[in-house]
This record gives sequence, C-alpha cells and structure tokens, in this order.
Amino acid sequence: MSLLSLEAIDVHYGDFQAIYALDLHIEEGETLAVIGANGAGKSTMLKTIAGLLTPTSGSVVFEGRDISRTPPFKRVPMGIALTPEGRKIFRSLTIEENLKVGAHAKRPGPWDLAKIYEAFPLVADRKDRLGVNLSGGEQQAAAIARALMSNPRLLLLDEVSLGLAPVVVEQIYDALPAITAQGTTVLVVEQDVNQSMKVADRVQCLLEGRTVLEGAPANLSRDEIAAAYFGI
Repeated sequence: MSLLSLEAIDVHYGDFQAIYALDLHIEEGETLAVIGANGAGKSTMLKTIAGLLTPTSGSVVFEGRDISRTPPFKRVPMGIALTPEGRKIFRSLTIEENLKVGAHAKRPGPWDLAKIYEAFPLVADRKDRLGVNLSGGEQQAAAIARALMSNPRLLLLDEVSLGLAPVVVEQIYDALPAITAQGTTVLVVEQDVNQSMKVADRVQCLLEGRTVLEGAPANLSRDEIAAAYFGI
C-alpha cells in the first residue's frame, strides 16, 4: 500500500479545470519530484493533497484512507505538511518563533529545534531574526524547517528554488538527505529540472494538468524530459 495515492482526480477553479484524471503514488521513504512548466497544475496538486482544494472527482488516499474531503487542519495531525509557494513566513515573529508555530500539532517524531538547527545551519545562525528581515533563501529554509517541526510523514515542498540564487538553492537541497534519513517521505514540486533530478527517486512530469512522463531519473533522457516538459 502506497503512503499517498491520487486516484484519477479532477480539480477545478470554478469553471476552469486545472487537473485532469491525475494518478500519482508515493511510497514510504521515497522522494518524488513532480516537474513541469508554470501552469502545469503542480501547485494545484499539492493544495489538493494538503486539503486546500477538494477534487471534483477521484480520490486522495493517505495510508489507505480516503481523505478527499478531510479539512486541512485535520491533515496536519495525520502527518501531512506543506511548505507553500511564497513561504508564508510570519513577518512579525523570529525564525525560532515561526518554528514553534509549526510544532502546534504536537505529533511525536524526531524533529525538534535542536535537530532542525543541526540540519539547517542557515536557520540556526538566524534564529533570532524577524521574518520581515529575512532574505528569500532564509525564508525558504525557515518555511521548510517550520513544516518539519510538525513531524510529518509526508513533506510537500512547493517550488523550492523559485526566485532564489543557485547557490542558495543548492544549500537548501543539500538538507534533503538529512530529512529523508529521518524517515520523512518527500514530494517536491519544481520547475528546476536539474535540482529535482539530483534528489528524486522518481520523476513525474505534468503538462496542462496531465501526466506526460514518469520514471526513475536514470531511465529518462534529457530529450524525453524536454519534450514532455514543453509539450513538443
């Protein structure tokens, strides 16, 4: 049984359909990268898993249980945590206070402040800095760390590299092995194909709300990925 399965989900924004009969599965301990151009439906998919959107048909199944209509605040205690696009750091709080907000669900697990600071030196060095004074990279690292403080079984990462310098993106991705080493399953949505291919066990490419390519990075050629990504 997969940790998470999307079973033929359709997702709409009013009359506009963003996802069409999408199937996806991720196994315990796996890192799955979902790639695709802007507007491919990646963030919509993550919002549906997190409970911010409800599929108009199909099912979201977590640990064998249909959670398609379970509200977001109940999914966090179940072990699903989203790092949203835009980071959504509390600007009036310090990094450490932001992290403590992430622990409100009080799920048992390996992640606490000490473990976070070990995995994210960037966060540790700036723990007393207010959110309003953080750079984009600092915000992204803090947002991921805050999600981990809920001790999720499934961590959803939305556009980790968006708007960040390559050196900062590399630092953030360098922390992923420490995350998966603690048993956390990771689903990362990315436009940066190179970074996602480095960290993923499997890659799934979306185009206009549909899966157009899927497989292990080692089994996919650059030409195949480019053709799927751009719809050539």
